Amino acid sequence: MGSRPRYAPYADGSWRLSMGLLALNPSNWIEIDGEYPAQLALKEELLATRREDVFQAVPGTEAAQKEVLALLVRHLAEHFPDRFLQQGALLHSLADGRTVQLDDPAQAPLEIAGRLVQEDLCLMRAGESGYRLVAASLCFPASWRLADKLGREMMAIHEPVPGYAETLGKPVDRFFGFLKSDKPVWRANWSLPDNDRLFSPTGHGRSAHDPDITPGTVGQRVFIRVERQTLRRLPDSGDILFTIRTYLDRLDRLEGFPELARALHGAVGDLTPGMARYKSIQPFREALDAYLTRVGQG
Repeated sequence: MGSRPRYAPYADGSWRLSMGLLALNPSNWIEIDGEYPAQLALKEELLATRREDVFQAVPGTEAAQKEVLALLVRHLAEHFPDRFLQQGALLHSLADGRTVQLDDPAQAPLEIAGRLVQEDLCLMRAGESGYRLVAASLCFPASWRLADKLGREMMAIHEPVPGYAETLGKPVDRFFGFLKSDKPVWRANWSLPDNDRLFSPTGHGRSAHDPDITPGTVGQRVFIRVERQTLRRLPDSGDILFTIRTYLDRLDRLEGFPELARALHGAVGDLTPGMARYKSIQPFREALDAYLTRVGQG
């Protein structure tokens, strides 16, 4: 039997549209695992071939970007001393032999920061009517395009999410206003894509039945995508840094954990019709229900 998924935000067997924020121990801010080399290599490839798709920043964010980079480098050197060593403007990645020039004039500071960790990094800044996305290193989007969201406020960013404006819009804006620099938080969400692409800028809202995904194949064809997200206010600029760490597991990983299969089945059953369409579960819903029912029986 394989190991239990690291995060299972569906484990209580229910779903509701909520912030679901938890206090974050700052020492646990960044997570590094065995996928680090492959995911960093994918980031490098995307930045080399599709830079405008994965990195953008509005003018005037340079100081805040530098603050993010400095904060991240300090954290890596302190909490992962076996992996990172800083010497002035150089950061040595001991695990893979890379040396990163932290003041490289050819790269934006947030771009350099994004090349150091598996997390995506998004910078939010207060505007006249809410916080706006003003810069991002976003190599692993879950069905959204950076170009569509840059410069937009939270309500507009989440416009496609069913129920967001009515349920979460104002509470999220209030929370962003009150977030303290010494009180970072985290949350997790889940989705069930029928692919394992980390760079997945499209995919929401598909509804046509997929006959190739059956109760016999859905365990190998569908994946559990979990995002571990953190929020922290930058003490100098006052901007908010939003990080996204993506975990992907094939659905059949749950075959050793019938309680999680039952929980996921319950959470899927709680989805509103609009949210089920938004999450693109409809193309394989019948196969998914049959599979999770069987696996949940142990």
